[in-house]
Amino acid sequence: MRVKAAESRSYHYPDIVVVCGEPQFEDAHVDTLLNPTLLIEVLSPSTEAYDRGGKFAHYRKIPTLREYLLVSQDQPSIERYVRQGDVWVLSEAAGLDALMPLDSIGCALSLGEVYDKVLDDWETGIILP
Repeated sequence: MRVKAAESRSYHYPDIVVVCGEPQFEDAHVDTLLNPTLLIEVLSPSTEAYDRGGKFAHYRKIPTLREYLLVSQDQPSIERYVRQGDVWVLSEAAGLDALMPLDSIGCALSLGEVYDKVLDDWETGIILP
């Protein structure tokens, strides 16, 4: 679903969007979310710099956003940015046994589960770009 960062007047399509409570939309088309709680991006070589830089700068202007995750596609690793007041704090989880807490939605991601099907590709040597 498309997300609008109202202050920057920019629109983005995150890989995963989570909203807690009643979703708020830009208009009656119900295709642009204004109040995401958690946004997740899967990094690729062509988008990684933008996901970390300009796109995250826009996302930070969304007042309801509490967490932003960057998921590596070539190793079991997730970076998590959590809003603490006006500051975003980074934490990381790496390895298939790791857990990534998602405080904004009251759960945790098991990296073993996140990378379950990808692991099969790594073992066979087939890794898609």
